[in-house]
Amino acid sequence: MFGKSKGLIGLDIGSSSIKIAEIKDGKRGYELNSFGMVPLQSEAIVDGAFMNTGAVVDAIMDLIQKEKIKTRDVATSVSGHSVIIKKISLPQMTEEELEESIQWEAEQYIPFDINDVNMDVQILGEDDTDVGQMKVILVAAKKDIINDYVQAISEAGLNPIIMDVDCFAIENMFELNYDIDPGQTAVLANVGASIVNINILKGGVSTFTRDINMGGNQFTEEIQKQLNVSYEEAEALKLGGELGGPSDTTEAIIPQEVGGIIRSVCETLASEIQRSLDFYAATSVEDQIAKIYLCGGTSKVPGLTTAIEGKLGIATEIINPFQSIEIDEKRFDINHLQEIAPMAGVSVGLSLRRIGDK
Repeated sequence: MFGKSKGLIGLDIGSSSIKIAEIKDGKRGYELNSFGMVPLQSEAIVDGAFMNTGAVVDAIMDLIQKEKIKTRDVATSVSGHSVIIKKISLPQMTEEELEESIQWEAEQYIPFDINDVNMDVQILGEDDTDVGQMKVILVAAKKDIINDYVQAISEAGLNPIIMDVDCFAIENMFELNYDIDPGQTAVLANVGASIVNINILKGGVSTFTRDINMGGNQFTEEIQKQLNVSYEEAEALKLGGELGGPSDTTEAIIPQEVGGIIRSVCETLASEIQRSLDFYAATSVEDQIAKIYLCGGTSKVPGLTTAIEGKLGIATEIINPFQSIEIDEKRFDINHLQEIAPMAGVSVGLSLRRIGDK
């Protein structure tokens, strides 16, 4: 489930949209071969579960056709309450020994029936605080969720090869595009429509992950409720648009009227992120977080970056997943790519995976 051969397409199946990226190895580094996204029918996916598999399949097929993608092998990823990530300490052993013993070791860390999950582990190295022990990341995902993804991808005519986790896909993308200071701790926060994936990196190594069940939908729902507008109108207002005008029968709604709602939800979201960082700080008293990096469609909501900086007192910026990727300006609209770049983080990270990864 981790990690970088033959290329794959990165398929990010989110609750509000599906993104696809294909990145190839070029002479001077990575080159963008394809990128596209399509909206997903409302409530086709709820809490990670596929409620309308047909809608997901249709969206994937439309995207593949629209972007004229020929590659059929796919890396995709999951997140949410059906995914468990634990950093644990075990007696030092070989990878082969770990594979044999992990099922028994995992039972004390996984809150599900061990027969209902798919598991993977990766050795991080020796445990500096405990001689004879090693640090291991254990990941488990419920089989029914995995099966949903596999079924939809297969029905769309594609081959699911790698199943990753959203927060690790973001980490792959980040490592490609940003210099990592070995002495610094950074936070990666992928703020989607219904979930926030948090991954804290210390010296480039993941030390803490958490998923928060909150996201851009909260902004939309509050705008809908308080201003009595449609979902589509609320979405437009959320991202700084305007409604109404001289030819409209309804009174114009200007961004200033939405500002208070957005600021309130931004504060709530910032508080949720702060709770996660406070929990991490309680176990890592020596670590000072140097910066927070945001991605995901909701990171574009006006004022969110400022709200997080103000609440946490930590410099915050939006990631550019294409920063270190060569892009042919004749094939791609650079301005459009930069506009939607925050939404590309997971798919770009997945597209960096290669068959045979460990």
